[in-house]
Amino acid sequence: MSTRVASRYAKSLLDLSIDEKIEDKVNKDMESLATIVKESKDMENLLASPIIDSKKKAAIFSDLFDSKMEKVSVNFINLITKNGREGMLLKIAESFVEQFKAHKGIVDVYITSATKLEDSAREKILAKVKSMVDGTLVTHESVDPSLIGGFTVRINDKELDASISSQFRNLKNILLN
Repeated sequence: MSTRVASRYAKSLLDLSIDEKIEDKVNKDMESLATIVKESKDMENLLASPIIDSKKKAAIFSDLFDSKMEKVSVNFINLITKNGREGMLLKIAESFVEQFKAHKGIVDVYITSATKLEDSAREKILAKVKSMVDGTLVTHESVDPSLIGGFTVRINDKELDASISSQFRNLKNILLN
């Protein structure tokens, strides 16, 4: 239920920011807000606290964000707080970023390899991905030695596993069954 509500709030903010032609700036605001909430236990506690009333929370948010965020973002955070939904700010911010990326045609591609990829290997992987996906690719790379060799590519909820460790697992399953 809360995910659906967060998605609706995020959609409203995205529509408003598109109308105002400031969606890129509001996206940066929502990315910052999500980072702050994830990295600050104090902020997480503030959002969840039933003891601190919404006026006090709104004053704190105003001190924190007024000079750093777009007016639309600040007003939105105040509205969420006034409606008693500040505990959902992280989910709303994350949903906004997700919807913004879909609106802009941005596709996150997560590549995990056993060792750091050489440029030629990265280019081959991305060329293959580009042929399968419409949109602008944003690449996130990481190294996981437990793959032994090869790589995995994850786009949204799809994953291509071309690692040696998965081939060993598959072989083991075949031999044991």
